[in-house]
Formats: sequence, C-alpha cells, structure tokens
Amino acid sequence: MDARIKYSVLLVGVGIILAFLPFNASKSFRLKADELLSRSVSDEMYFSVDQVARFVNSEDSTVQMIDLRDAGEFKVCNIPGSINIPFHDLLNPLWEPVLNQKQVKNILYGNDNQTANYAWAIVTGMDYPNNYIMKGGLNEWFKTVMLSQYSGEKITPAENARFENRLNARKSFTQINSLPDSLKTQFFNAKMLKESKLDGGCE
Repeated sequence: MDARIKYSVLLVGVGIILAFLPFNASKSFRLKADELLSRSVSDEMYFSVDQVARFVNSEDSTVQMIDLRDAGEFKVCNIPGSINIPFHDLLNPLWEPVLNQKQVKNILYGNDNQTANYAWAIVTGMDYPNNYIMKGGLNEWFKTVMLSQYSGEKITPAENARFENRLNARKSFTQINSLPDSLKTQFFNAKMLKESKLDGGCE
C-alpha cells in the first residue's frame, strides 16, 4: 500500500476513534501531518516479538510493555512485565505520566497490529515520545515464541540463540500466566507503584 494512502486510512480511523473516546475533549494532535506520516511509515516504530522476548528474558528496565486489550483479556494472559491500559481508556489523564515520558520505551500491543497502530498514532500525534509497537501483536507472539519448534538435523549458532531466546520467554510467559489471580493483581499493583514513583507521583 502506498505510504500516503496508508497514512490517510490510519488518520481517518484515528479521527473516528477519537470522536468516541472519553477524555478526548482537551486533547489535540501537536505533531505536523508530514512528520506523523514520516514516522508512521518507518520500521523504527516497531519491535519484533524476538526483540520483545529478549527484553522479557533480561527484565530490561528501560522497556515497558503496554497491553491495550480489555481487562478481561489481560487477566487471562499477558506478556511478562506488562501493564494494562485498555485502548478505550488510553486518553484518561491518569495514564499520561506513563505514556508521555522519556525514561523508558513503551511497547504497545494488542491481539494484532490494528489497535496498537491506532494507539501509536494517537499518542505520537500528541507528541508523546518513546512509544512503539510490538509488530504482529499477541497473534505473532504465540506463532513465533509460544509455538515455534526446532526442526532439522543441524542448527547454526544464530538459530540456536534465537530458539533459546524464544524458549526462555515462553517459560516466563507460562509461569506468570499460571499464577493465581491474586498474585497477578499484586504483581500489577507493584508495577504501577514503581511507575508512579519514577514519575514523582509518590514519596
């Protein structure tokens, strides 16, 4: 698809969504259209699921995963270290300190690319820095990380490293999502408290 057509479709979709989202009355796009276009067609807005798997395995403190699905879906399963900001609640002022900051890279994800693309366009259009997308969403995560298998008689060092990365991330995903709901809630609350302290919200 031509870049400008892709951008136009994205912007129209965002405009329609903004009209129905709460908390949007005082919000406006600050980025110029040509700059948003340039960013929207760049691969730099994406992280692959293999890159995210490495972040999970290393518990990278410079990265924050943000799950855009509703709370029910998030409760069933989520990528380790994620916080839940449902897409319909994206512009709630409570989330601005998380979305509009320079300390960490936010990586947005849904089940596929669509919701994350819309969310990215909204926060980037508002000139919030450091927001990215996990390419392919959870569908790609399951396909590549959770369901991948080694096959063949020989494996190169690079292939072995990639497979080990996926396997370790798979184990972490399974472990965190096997916890009782009460422990998941405690983990999520602790994560949010940490974010609040980083932003100066708590003493």
